[in-house]
Amino acid sequence: MNLSASLNVFKLLRYPGLCIPHATVSTFNDLPIPLSKAFGEFRPDIRAVILDKDNCFARPKQNSIYVPYKHFRSLREVYPHPHLLIVSNSAGTDDDIDKLEASALSEATGVPVFHHSTKKPGCGSSVLEYIRNVPGSRVISADQIAVIGDRLFTDIMMANLIGCWAIWIKVGVVETQNQVSDHETNV
Repeated sequence: MNLSASLNVFKLLRYPGLCIPHATVSTFNDLPIPLSKAFGEFRPDIRAVILDKDNCFARPKQNSIYVPYKHFRSLREVYPHPHLLIVSNSAGTDDDIDKLEASALSEATGVPVFHHSTKKPGCGSSVLEYIRNVPGSRVISADQIAVIGDRLFTDIMMANLIGCWAIWIKVGVVETQNQVSDHETNV
């Protein structure tokens, strides 16, 4: 269970816009690169990307890039280390014993996986601090970061809570069998 999401969902009663993305694409392969193109006329200076894993660019519970998503390589080329970071609510969390999933995912993708105890959306400030302070980072402020994810109540809410740009992947790798995910898709 994601206690962070359960508790943070109450913020939506007062601030419902926290789960509204700045841009929406159908699938991961539909992401415009560079990502600043996703936001229409705004064209923010996106210098770093926070990327969700499960059902975004990988099948849930798998630590490899979904084969049809050739777009991952382009994203990694435009946002090379240290400007691309995977933040998952599975790999890299306390549920990931000895961080074996995080290691396998990082090796398969060539992208570091953030290690965190609090799941999204509650880990946002820690992720932001990490990105700002990682050696070689060109990020000065949160509005230079795009968060890409398939969940409105975790990924998109985290982006909005910390002041990042949010891109929602509306159609994940697999069809969801989850009432919350189904509700998010129909929003």
